[in-house]
Amino acid sequence: MRAPSILSAFSLLLLVSPALAQTKLQKADVTLTPPKNFKSKLPPGYTIPIVDISAEKERQVIVDREAGQYLGHPTTVLLEDNKTMLTVYPKGHGRGAIQYKRSNDTGLTWSERLPTPKNWETSLEVPTLHRVVDAAGKKRLIMFSGLYPIRMAVSEDDGAKWSELKPIGDFGGVVTMSTVISLNTPGHYMAFFHDDGRFIRGGNVEKYFVKSPHAPDYMCTTAKPWRFWVYTCISKDGGLTWSMPAPIAMLPDASLCEPGALRSPDGKQIAVLLRENSRKYNSFVIFSDDEGLSWSEPKELPAALTGDRHTAKYGPDGRLFISFRDTTHVSPTKGDWVGWVGRYEDIVKGTEGQYRVRIMDNTKGADCTYPGVELLPDGTFVTTTYGHWTENEPAYVVSVRFKLDELDAKLKAKQ
Repeated sequence: MRAPSILSAFSLLLLVSPALAQTKLQKADVTLTPPKNFKSKLPPGYTIPIVDISAEKERQVIVDREAGQYLGHPTTVLLEDNKTMLTVYPKGHGRGAIQYKRSNDTGLTWSERLPTPKNWETSLEVPTLHRVVDAAGKKRLIMFSGLYPIRMAVSEDDGAKWSELKPIGDFGGVVTMSTVISLNTPGHYMAFFHDDGRFIRGGNVEKYFVKSPHAPDYMCTTAKPWRFWVYTCISKDGGLTWSMPAPIAMLPDASLCEPGALRSPDGKQIAVLLRENSRKYNSFVIFSDDEGLSWSEPKELPAALTGDRHTAKYGPDGRLFISFRDTTHVSPTKGDWVGWVGRYEDIVKGTEGQYRVRIMDNTKGADCTYPGVELLPDGTFVTTTYGHWTENEPAYVVSVRFKLDELDAKLKAKQ
């Protein structure tokens, strides 16, 4: 995440300071101790087992890598042919020119970087890619780029041609839109994002202004940081226009951000998993039983689901796979790209789930994992993200493939 004040500073240091590279204990995969400021009343660690596929190179596909260049934060979309996969990601840590690639074989191979509109160079935040369909059945792709103002690009032909980035309103935010879900009315969508007060309306506090690294004339004005809020916006025309944002979650002593939304198996409830950015608590969850009109109070999740940028999909047997960056306070895979396997009821009841998965071993702090998660008809999950997969080299983008029954077999073999 390239989120608000605390994290922005942390992310910058993570890139330039050896002191914030992985500790010796992290490199040795030794379970760490809780931080001194840990305030949660829940356990800081988990008891479910870990299935480790990080060394299985045959599962891994390099999506993009460039010598000396940091590549990060991809999102993906799988088109309806169940073969074509698209991905976008910044040339840099969140902020940077948007790169775009296509795969015609479910992510086994990828094109060269494809041409994009000129002003995609001005992107200042993680781009996010989504499929939407309007009430008449017209399919389109939309891509958001955050900070002030939030901008969006549109493709009406499955990504062959794209518009430039254009503001969706007089408001901004960070990592927009981290999730977009369809509502019960055809063509209606709800998008989720967060902000800490700097970008929601912009401002004139010059020390927080954000400049584009690839288009120096483009700049984002900002206000002072205040407090983390989670917001939603509504579209009633298949993603072409969006409402003003409505706040849905905040805690005075926690920093809630990076909402990852999913529906219950029966479709009647929406759950939103939330990163906790102050690192004093576990991750949180909120629920809505009325299509996002009202929300429950934020509730802490167990340590097994504590992490950043949760991305969830249901497997063929109804179990959930959720991919995220491991920021669990006590975990032998802290800072790595991990997943969680369990059921929706585990999220509702606050139970740990079935097991965790170490997908890849990140070699630099916690600088990894803004995942795309796609499910193929044969039950194969295709997960795509960035990280420092090679020690002392910049981050690059990798895809990993697996089926839940393969993970189940590995778990059984351990027991």
